[in-house]
Amino acid sequence: MKPRVYVETSVISYLTAKPSRDLVMAAHQEVTRDWWLNRCATFELFYSEAVRAEAAMGDHAAAAARLGALADLVLLEIPSQALTLAKALVVATALPAKAQVDALHIAVAACERMDFVLTWNFKHIANAQLSAKVRQVCEQHGLLCPVMCSPLELMEVN
Repeated sequence: MKPRVYVETSVISYLTAKPSRDLVMAAHQEVTRDWWLNRCATFELFYSEAVRAEAAMGDHAAAAARLGALADLVLLEIPSQALTLAKALVVATALPAKAQVDALHIAVAACERMDFVLTWNFKHIANAQLSAKVRQVCEQHGLLCPVMCSPLELMEVN
């Protein structure tokens, strides 16, 4: 059985964006493209309506590219339990109101028993300072917390 990966919007954005002049962003884009070409087949990939809604925002051509990249992934429903968990995550970790969708990504992934949340969002999702509290809140709701990581962290181990 392949590990289950919830693909968060930042990964799709890096995958489909025009090459950035910012060195860090350009590196993230390159790693993402490399992972998508060479590693994604070893995982079962999922996304939620929250990812689709974020991917559809902005420039029409860019949104179309992002939505196209999602076409072969499995779309997950957002269970009511995920809405409850997302609210609890925001309260427990003192995330700002703008991070509610980030909490929802984590919550959907936990409710759907994902092994990983694939993200480039280190501010609110793959944040080492928040991870213990996020894990604790998931466990309080009877769920295992998926590992939040970047594509770089899911590259092949030699």
